Amino acid sequence: MSAANRLRNVTVTLEEDVAQWARIEAARRDTSVSRLLGELLKERMSAEDNYKRAMRRALGRKPFLRSEDRYLTREEAHDRTALRRPNRD
Repeated sequence: MSAANRLRNVTVTLEEDVAQWARIEAARRDTSVSRLLGELLKERMSAEDNYKRAMRRALGRKPFLRSEDRYLTREEAHDRTALRRPNRD
């Protein structure tokens, strides 16, 4: 096992119902509560890393639909007041 992947002991305090679920789930998976929590945390960490990488890729793309301008912000995209203004043509 490399130094980066060395296992560390930690103390975790859980609410009783969460601890009960963890014990049952660990038994169902034929593993320890410690190993179960480690796997769950590792899955969460991996999912967050994947999300961040995907977000960076998406935000790094050039605008589409023949637009040379920047993407609209969320607020600009959902601004209803601009739609309600009377057309003065």
